[in-house]
Amino acid sequence: MDMRPCSVAGMFYPAEPRHLEQLLESFFQKRAPEIDARGIVSPHAGYVYSGETAACAFSTIPPDFDGTFVVIGPSHRGYMTCASAVPWETPLGIVDIDEEFIDALEIEVDEVSHLDEHSLEVQMPIIKYRFPRARAVPIMMGDQRHEAAENLAERLLLATERTGRDVRFVASSDFSHYVPDEVARRQDLYAIDALKNLDTHEFYRRLQETGATACGYGPIATMCIVCRSLGAKTGELLRYTTSGNVTGDFNQVVGYAAIAVV
Repeated sequence: MDMRPCSVAGMFYPAEPRHLEQLLESFFQKRAPEIDARGIVSPHAGYVYSGETAACAFSTIPPDFDGTFVVIGPSHRGYMTCASAVPWETPLGIVDIDEEFIDALEIEVDEVSHLDEHSLEVQMPIIKYRFPRARAVPIMMGDQRHEAAENLAERLLLATERTGRDVRFVASSDFSHYVPDEVARRQDLYAIDALKNLDTHEFYRRLQETGATACGYGPIATMCIVCRSLGAKTGELLRYTTSGNVTGDFNQVVGYAAIAVV
């Protein structure tokens, strides 16, 4: 396989390049936060629901960034943790892959497992639009236990050290799924509050306590552990929305958060 083709273009985001550019331009029009984030949490729903929240997260990284994005997303179909080592297609062009970094990671590469997974793909057009010279390291995370997050974080730290790359870490995750808006906000914000101090153990405990169904809790923990090891001190919630803000249906919503780790 020479390239990972688009799987959800025309569904999660526009397939027509000019339409996609116009939409992303509108998302990034708002003033960017005065933050230079080491890592972010970005949602991966359809752009009409969560694109502006995703742009809010990415806007904390300088637009001239031309290093490597490590993008970690959950496996919605139960595949094991693996990387992709081929370029990724987007309607705006190809996102190149940092092969040296992937080699230094020493984790399994499995292109087939990545083919229909949207959690990583939804981030790629944003990266191509906002950071056209950046490269990516796509990692799909199957085992999301805290122990697995610590193990993956250790590998990422070693690869960062070995390659000397300028790296930003993206955790792709939505939060509560298909609960009333007030429930989503209560349990999501409670869990997110634990990330103020990058306390990933407390984050897991609060998710378990409330039953909040954040699909990418492992990627979030991995990103926070890596960034903490690289000197980050806090996780700042920039924006929280739910699908109800778009649909007007507040009975069954999905929660979306933009978080910057600095």
